[in-house]
Amino acid sequence: MKTLDRRLASTWRRSAAAAVAGALPVLAFPGPALWWWAWVALVPWLLLARTAPTWKRAAYDGWCGGFGFMLAMHHWLLPNLHVFTFVIAALLGALWAPWGWLVRRLLGGTPSVRGVAASLVVLPSGWLAVELVRSWEGLGGPWGVLGASQWQVAPALRLASVGGVWLLSFLVVAVNVAVAVLVAVRRARVPALAGLVATAAATSAAWVWSPRPDTDERVAIAVVQPGIVAGRDSADRRFDREEELTRRLADRDPDLIVWGESSVGFDLDDRPDLARRLTALSRETGADILVNVDARRSDKPGIYKSSVLVGPDGPTGERYDKMRLVPFGEYVPARSLLGWATSVGEAAGEDRRRGSEQVVMDAGDGLRLGPMVCFESAFPDMSRRLAADGAEVLLAQSSTSTFQHTWAPEQHASLAALRAAETGRPMVHATLTGVSAVYDANGARIGSWLGTDASASRVYEVPLTHGSTPYVRYGDWTPHAALLILAAWAATEGVRAVRLRRSAPPPPAPPARTAHGSQARPGH
Repeated sequence: MKTLDRRLASTWRRSAAAAVAGALPVLAFPGPALWWWAWVALVPWLLLARTAPTWKRAAYDGWCGGFGFMLAMHHWLLPNLHVFTFVIAALLGALWAPWGWLVRRLLGGTPSVRGVAASLVVLPSGWLAVELVRSWEGLGGPWGVLGASQWQVAPALRLASVGGVWLLSFLVVAVNVAVAVLVAVRRARVPALAGLVATAAATSAAWVWSPRPDTDERVAIAVVQPGIVAGRDSADRRFDREEELTRRLADRDPDLIVWGESSVGFDLDDRPDLARRLTALSRETGADILVNVDARRSDKPGIYKSSVLVGPDGPTGERYDKMRLVPFGEYVPARSLLGWATSVGEAAGEDRRRGSEQVVMDAGDGLRLGPMVCFESAFPDMSRRLAADGAEVLLAQSSTSTFQHTWAPEQHASLAALRAAETGRPMVHATLTGVSAVYDANGARIGSWLGTDASASRVYEVPLTHGSTPYVRYGDWTPHAALLILAAWAATEGVRAVRLRRSAPPPPAPPARTAHGSQARPGH
């Protein structure tokens, strides 16, 4: 009994250690924003999984680490989803179980030089496969992709223009694997060092040869952030505050004014008085105003979140309906099965409706806008499509007021830097309550952030660019290459197993038996 108790205690300790190790990378993201930490943060998790006594334990280490990673990355959901946050983290954490097994398979025991060399490309590919699966909208989307931790590093942003955030994730994991080998496998330090040198050489080559966006004219884009407006009639009072802040821009000569997500809480067809006030604001400031309407539509059933452009003659007819919704926040996946989440947290009581296609809008003076709404700025493919369709400026209208005093607002604002660098287009991240931010086509911040304590309107001088980045032209080639690497490795391992089976000596034949069933003895 004491032996069983010791085993259980050891199992729980190891599981807890794996969960803590998996949570460590979150320190590289905002708010801590220790970007350099990402390059070594996976080492404890790798060292733990490689020492697992069995392949099942290694897979469990992967699962527990994945649970820790997802829980830490989404810890700010706890006040709203309560226990369901742990359920989601446990379900998504299971995606890392095969990765844990893969770590032990390649680095367990005393790995060969060949195995270590393979691990430098196979393990990053395995990690990328996990990120690709969990980035599906229904599983929560690409929030907390490891490469996104490098949003403030200029060389990394240049690499994002070549292979997107996926290339950054691949390189970060590869460096972590090399460091783990340097720490734990002395005989394989040469290939580990060679891997680090090759990574440095590849990134340097990409830095030198990747094209830079060419700058054209500049446009003045204003962001209106009203701040927290709560209590009774908050939608009307928020509109009043946004109207007041917008009027302050009349002498600033902006080319475009952007309000945040859910900045208008009524359908403009149902509230023509609001449409008239927006039209008057556009005339007064001399700029089109991009608002975001979160309301039940008068021309369609259901509630939509829509970016609507209003000019000096009223709504221009340019409209984009949000396509990718936040799970549980804006709809409940499989509501018939998971609808109970609304009773234990602040899940959506009614599912929002989805738009059908992305839209590039024509604002005043020929400015072409690529709008996204909130969560959609996490998806690289959406900004890439808008850039390919001719958008000159990417826009994300967001609201994170529910998570005002957490790491979520800063982390959300940081994503715009990656989308800008990937596409070679400037990006504006406009929110109701902060953090609002603007980035140029290289992902460098323009001006200062509007923090969560600000209620203000601010004008940013944004340089427009032309040309196309390799990522816009070639798309998600990095995860596709990772899947090919995994397939090639699996095929190689399969062929090797077959050859070993064929070359193994046959098992000895059982001794002959007599008619009475006893074994015959030599000499009889």
